[in-house]
Amino acid sequence: MPPSALRITPTAQELFDFRGDALILPLIEEGEPLRGPLKKIDEILLGAIARTLRRKVFRGKPSERYLLHPSTRLSVQQLLLIGLGKASELTPDRIRQATAEALRQLLTLKSRRVAIALDHIDWGHLAGETIAQTITEGALLGLHRFDSYKHEERGNGDREVESLTLLCSDRETVRSLKRAIGRGETLARATNLARDLINEPANVLTPTELAARARDVARRYGLAAEVLDRDAMRRLGMGALLGVAQGSANPPRLIILRHRGGDDHAQPALGLVGKGVTFDAGGISIKASEGMETMKGDMAGAAAVIGAMMGIAALRLPIHAVGVIPAVENLPSGSAQRPGDIVRAMDGTTIEVINTDAEGRLILSDALCYTRRLGARRLVDVATLTGGVVVALGSVRTGFFSNDRTLAQQVQGAGEATGEKLWELPLDDEYEELIKSDCADLKNTGGGKKAPAIGAARFLKHFVGDTPWVHLDINGTWLQEKAQGYQPKGATGVMVRTLIHLAATLASGRAR
Repeated sequence: MPPSALRITPTAQELFDFRGDALILPLIEEGEPLRGPLKKIDEILLGAIARTLRRKVFRGKPSERYLLHPSTRLSVQQLLLIGLGKASELTPDRIRQATAEALRQLLTLKSRRVAIALDHIDWGHLAGETIAQTITEGALLGLHRFDSYKHEERGNGDREVESLTLLCSDRETVRSLKRAIGRGETLARATNLARDLINEPANVLTPTELAARARDVARRYGLAAEVLDRDAMRRLGMGALLGVAQGSANPPRLIILRHRGGDDHAQPALGLVGKGVTFDAGGISIKASEGMETMKGDMAGAAAVIGAMMGIAALRLPIHAVGVIPAVENLPSGSAQRPGDIVRAMDGTTIEVINTDAEGRLILSDALCYTRRLGARRLVDVATLTGGVVVALGSVRTGFFSNDRTLAQQVQGAGEATGEKLWELPLDDEYEELIKSDCADLKNTGGGKKAPAIGAARFLKHFVGDTPWVHLDINGTWLQEKAQGYQPKGATGVMVRTLIHLAATLASGRAR
């Protein structure tokens, strides 16, 4: 049973009536004395919870855990206390993190039927639906793993949590929680889809295979899909994209996904563009060998767009959205693009190629032009674009740039709502010097160590015109080096939930 098959259901049931393997009790740091059902459970356990709190063995700090073994006094084998931190600092993301940490610990104990209590503490300003949704996201995101190529892991039901029951006392609440759980499941499934695509090896996930999988997602979720081949792109004048692709035997693809969700306007309200370099060796400007295996993830932006379009469709958001994904490999060969080459983008802009490892902005330039041609009234691109953003922000926040205050605030708000942290970086006109060429309209990189992330964003800005636009550089946030919270080791699927939330925000305002 894959983790995505975890059954999550709300039930009106007292804590001490649940029969299963484990019960999770979230607790606030420095919270109120034990009351209600929790006090009764503590009495059944002869004061074990109260003693734990009094002795400060467990304080309730964020994601702090303490395991009790109730023996035969309760109908569960494990009772896990999980900390949420101080009530004044409680956020949905704290709940996601705590849920994931709790379930991963119970997974090691081979707990298969688990429940989590909802009504025994004061959740402050957070609504019940928000709590249920974020618990669901934390569970499905935290238990996800990529083990398709490990024979010993497949079919091992002993390593799965099969069910998670959300215990509440009010039967009327159950119905609203079911809706919230469904939304949480969609957001987590969309993110885990992106994670799986990113984690795939590059010998499997070529541009052609990425297009095939995007078509499959479209078929399952009611999206319209179109895939352009090299000849079609040549007719469109996509010289920047095709220049990157010419070094590989695997041909490029341009993937277009469309969702029409009740928007009567002909033009898409939102255009999402995702960088899809399925393997990046750097081309002739070849990368160092150390860590090059992670370059199978240079299509994390593409995966984020596919996941977001899946979620937008699954939630049936009333918005017209389009996702455009330029998919290529960037390899060195006798036919590869050379430093010093000049290519022509779809809009006629000529570009001097200084470094063939600055390929992402080249393929995005044509994809942005094409998305504008489709009529998108807002643009958001997602890309593992620069090492410079990692130097600036590390792996905590995604750097973003924008030419429009309203859209920037909407994207920032979506990130805050989903727990995907963002930080805006500048686009001052003075940075244009970084990409001025002596022999073409632009050069694809310049300035050495000076503001490389900003130089890349200034380059992309040339291809969006007056269209409101946000550029998300996820090079520091797409990969998790060790499991933490609801992020397993490997691909994070970052920005999937942010993009879905952005689409929902625009849809709620009937974006025009």
